[in-house]
Parts: sequence; C-alpha cells; structure tokens
Amino acid sequence: MKCPKCNSEMEVIKFQDVEVDKCTGCEGIWFDNMEHELLKHMTGSEAIDTGDPKDGAQFDHIDDYSCPRCSGKMVRMVDREQPHIWYERCHSCFGVFFDAGEFSDYKNRSFVDFIADFFVRERK
Repeated sequence: MKCPKCNSEMEVIKFQDVEVDKCTGCEGIWFDNMEHELLKHMTGSEAIDTGDPKDGAQFDHIDDYSCPRCSGKMVRMVDREQPHIWYERCHSCFGVFFDAGEFSDYKNRSFVDFIADFFVRERK
C-alpha cells in the first residue's frame, strides 16, 4: 500500500491486536474503519505515532488525494473535541489518515488543547 500523502510504502505495525499501516516516508498513519477510535482508548497506543508533528504539518497543503485502501476520495475532517486537529477520511471505506504527530495529539487532550480550542471557538 502507498501513502496517500507522500506516495512512500506503508508498513504494517501492530499495537496489541490492532494492525495499522504506517508510512515509511512521512510517518503518517492509516487506520481502517474505526481503528483510530479503538486505539484512542487503549493505554499506551500513542507509541505507534513516532513521527515529528512538524514533519506531518508539511503535508497539510495537499488537498486532493485518493484512499490508499480503495482509491476513494479522501476528505479533510476536523475533530469535534479538538478543532485544531485535521485528519483525512475516505467516504467509501471510512478509513482515516493522520499525519505524523496527529494521532498522539488526538489521543491525549490536554489543558492547553482545551484553552486553544476555546479561543478558536470564540473567534468564529
């Protein structure tokens, strides 16, 4: 499987019994349908996200790409609880792609995230 962002090969990594695909280039992570939600609630699962968030942010400008699993159209989504987190979802197979560092942020909502999100909402 090829990364939807940088086109590098993806490798299977496993956390407990859950297998996800991690890019060997940009270190983004592909989750099949609902795997990100399952792993979000598993202690220590942030260990799969070893990429640097600064490296992941370099790929935020890419707006048009296809799902690495089914070639469906990927659409940018915003996390409801942390609107500073943008990830991509396939509307065909419902897989999700997080850039390097995004899954760790998604999993670990901090007080700083709460304050930042408050100010984001206030500006709207």
